[in-house]
Amino acid sequence: MAGVMWTPELAVLRGFSTETERQQWKQEGVADAETGSFLQLLLEGNYESIFLNSLTQNIFNSTMMTEEKIDSYLEKQILTFLDYSTDLDKTKRQQLIFLIGVSSLQLFVQSNWTGPLVDLQPQDFLPSVLFQQFSEVKGLDAVVLSLLILDGESIYSLTSKPILLLLARVILVNVKHKLTALQSLPWWTLRCVNIHQQLLEERSPQLFTLAGDCIDQGALGKRTRFQEKYVAQLILDVRREGDVFPNCEFSPSPTPQEHLTRNLELNDDTVLNEIKLADCEQFQMPDLCAEELAVILGICTNFQKNNPVHKLTEEELLAFTSCLLSQAKYWAIQTSALILRTKLERGSTRRVERAMRQTQALADQFEDKTTPVLERLKIFYCCQVPPHWAIQRQLASLLFELGCTSSALQIFEKLEMWEDVVICYERAGQHGKAEEILRQELEKKETPSLYCLLGDVLRDHASYDKAWELSQHRSARAQRSKGLLHLRSKEFKECVECFERSVKINPMQLGVWFSLGCAYLALEDYGGSAKAFQRCVTLEPDNAEAWNNLSTSYIRLKQKVKAFRTLQEALKCNYEHWQIWENYILTSTDIGEFSEAIKAYHRLLDLRDKYKDVQVLKILVKAVMDGMTDRSGDVATGLKGKLQELLGRVTSRVTNDGEIWRLYAQVYGSGQSEKPDENEKAFQYLSKAYKCDTQSSSWEKDITSFKEVVRKALGLAHVAQKCSKNKSSPQEAVQVLSSVRLNLQGLLSKAKQLFTDVASGEISRELADEIAAMNALVIELQDVSNQFRNQY
Repeated sequence: MAGVMWTPELAVLRGFSTETERQQWKQEGVADAETGSFLQLLLEGNYESIFLNSLTQNIFNSTMMTEEKIDSYLEKQILTFLDYSTDLDKTKRQQLIFLIGVSSLQLFVQSNWTGPLVDLQPQDFLPSVLFQQFSEVKGLDAVVLSLLILDGESIYSLTSKPILLLLARVILVNVKHKLTALQSLPWWTLRCVNIHQQLLEERSPQLFTLAGDCIDQGALGKRTRFQEKYVAQLILDVRREGDVFPNCEFSPSPTPQEHLTRNLELNDDTVLNEIKLADCEQFQMPDLCAEELAVILGICTNFQKNNPVHKLTEEELLAFTSCLLSQAKYWAIQTSALILRTKLERGSTRRVERAMRQTQALADQFEDKTTPVLERLKIFYCCQVPPHWAIQRQLASLLFELGCTSSALQIFEKLEMWEDVVICYERAGQHGKAEEILRQELEKKETPSLYCLLGDVLRDHASYDKAWELSQHRSARAQRSKGLLHLRSKEFKECVECFERSVKINPMQLGVWFSLGCAYLALEDYGGSAKAFQRCVTLEPDNAEAWNNLSTSYIRLKQKVKAFRTLQEALKCNYEHWQIWENYILTSTDIGEFSEAIKAYHRLLDLRDKYKDVQVLKILVKAVMDGMTDRSGDVATGLKGKLQELLGRVTSRVTNDGEIWRLYAQVYGSGQSEKPDENEKAFQYLSKAYKCDTQSSSWEKDITSFKEVVRKALGLAHVAQKCSKNKSSPQEAVQVLSSVRLNLQGLLSKAKQLFTDVASGEISRELADEIAAMNALVIELQDVSNQFRNQY
């Protein structure tokens, strides 16, 4: 943004001014009577007084209203003031509107996130002409909420003072192009976008684009009372690099302890309230400032989002919350840490009671007026504190899990969270009651979301159709739910049509894109599935399953190189998913990425102890032994050592597969190498292969299988002859020759036993060549053995 930053902007951004700044403003005269008054009220947290000021009321005052929409009216009044008012110069006008926009957002946050309750009513600062068409404020709120719906996503119906967010949005988003004198405006636009998004059911592409535009500018310790020894405990060790962080005047001062939400004691007779360290001094934490605590909270939030739900993950997150709660200084950070801890503790029998009491305390603090709003707003926009109704919802959910169904329902009904009400009744087996309460609400007022819920309960397409019509074909939820109902019935064609309509309204629905891709796969429309899963991985780049399904689509489309690349991305997201590795190994061998195939095989052995894929091993052995070129143009012979290592590992796990032993022998030359040690190894592996072959009973049943075993025995005997010449002693040579001779004699005996004609007493003529070859080789082996014996 062009121009020099208005001096108070940084103070407005951080929420407080320093003594030095106030002196500077006084000397420079940066804040005149009008802007100075507004600036002081804003920095004192007295936002309501800004709206009660006659200047604000004059900006919004009009004797007639020609626009149909309230947001259009507000925008017109603001633009009129910015462009045509002669009372103040252009820059001052921009500064005033900016301060009103910021105050509006802050007051909306106070009304819905931090508390305490706000007394300001829309009638206090807006002209009476706006209210002529509404019999009560709730009617105005409903209209305003409808204006805040974006991309077909519903907004929470009991949002308090929505007119304040609408006004903030008009100033910080719609007319931001007019506020050229303010350099910090993108920060406030981003904050407004963040708050707006938290009200919507799904992510909004419009808000996402807006946000993008803004961004362009373990220790030893005890856990239980009865633990006698100190054992390893998971804690967060925080240390600063370099010089000690100075007490910066631009960092918010800590909030007095009496104004913070109390961190309740565990009161358990076994588990300690906090870990008692063996050496407290070893892990002393530095005194952290607001920004440092916010960074730790951010790392914790990121860790939670990017790790699976697991006991170890929960322990690590509890280490983060313990760290944050050990330095209780700021309302927003304390609240965020306590909310996360209650979520983690609700699954523990020893901690669930504390989780319940703590959630109740968090819910109660909204109406408590003892903590000033300025203290609550310190570092607020860095913390993702949930709105107050979300905390009450968490309390109701916890009550329901503990069996207090009626108490939970009471809260859900008060919050008008009908979906949760329905879930409560459904889980309690009262399906009729869920339908009854929805029909009662529909009698009061028909809304698309209520009809969608009725459709969920009844599994009824007609209800979703009614929601779709009522929304004037703008409800992404209606088509999403209708599509899922078709999907459950395996009506893939109809399901695809619904999902396509839903993502056309809101293209940021990850779950819908994924389900759409699955439906296209079922219809064998691989172009459609590729497009859907491509959108999935764009929205969530670490979605391993979507990457895997995208690769499946590419494989079916014969685009194997693309499939290979997408599988690489899938593995970055989930290194433990054996099915992805299996797809990866097959694709790697298909496109000639032999080195990657070997790596993948090793990984599959890590994940599945007895894993085997003989076809892949055959391709790899052929590539290496025939000197094939890989996808990069390199000769695969260079992978011989790695393949030998792999086969060694495979045969240590899978010991009963003759084919794999034979492939292992093949990479050592199958006994035809010029290196005696390679021939010796090949002989060992071929011997094990022969043993595997003869341990199965199927080879004795028909002549074809029998002849194949004879062929392998003859081959093994020839390798034995070659190896015997390089033995260090004649005794070892005789031992080798005797073992293969016994194999052949055993086969000759089997042939007589299994394939002798009863009438003639002769062995089947089909085996004549094999019998002759075995007899001749037995005699030859005996002669060679005798020659070695003569050397004793």
